[in-house]
Amino acid sequence: MNLSKVNILEKFSLFNDCWKPHIIGELNGQQVKLAKLQGEFVWHSHENEDEYFQVFKGTLYMEFRDRTEVVEEGDMIIVPKGVEHNPYTRDGEEVWVLLFEPTSTMHTGEVEHERTHNDQQWI
Repeated sequence: MNLSKVNILEKFSLFNDCWKPHIIGELNGQQVKLAKLQGEFVWHSHENEDEYFQVFKGTLYMEFRDRTEVVEEGDMIIVPKGVEHNPYTRDGEEVWVLLFEPTSTMHTGEVEHERTHNDQQWI
C-alpha cells in the first residue's frame, strides 16, 4: 500500500479521455477512481454494488427512471445497487468526478456499449 499523499487535481491532469475511469487508490475492497465525463453515457445498473460519485468540477446530471438529480461541484450522490441510472452532462461541459466502487464493479454493469471500459488502469 502506498503511504504517500495523492494530489487529486494533479491526477486529473494526467488524462483527457472521457467516460474512462482511472484508478488512483484502493481500500477495503473498494477502488477510488477519477473520470472526466462529457455528453451522454448509457443506461445501466450494478446488481451487487453501490456507486459513490463526487463532483470536483462542473455539473453532473444523474438520471433515474423517475427523476434527475443535479449534482454540482462539491456535491456527492450514492447510486444504490440495482438502481438503473444514466449520468450525463449538458452543453458540452466536461465534468470531473471521483468514484468509489467495489473492485468487482463492471463499468456499465451487464450492458455492453462502445463506452464500456472494464480494463481500467492505475495512474
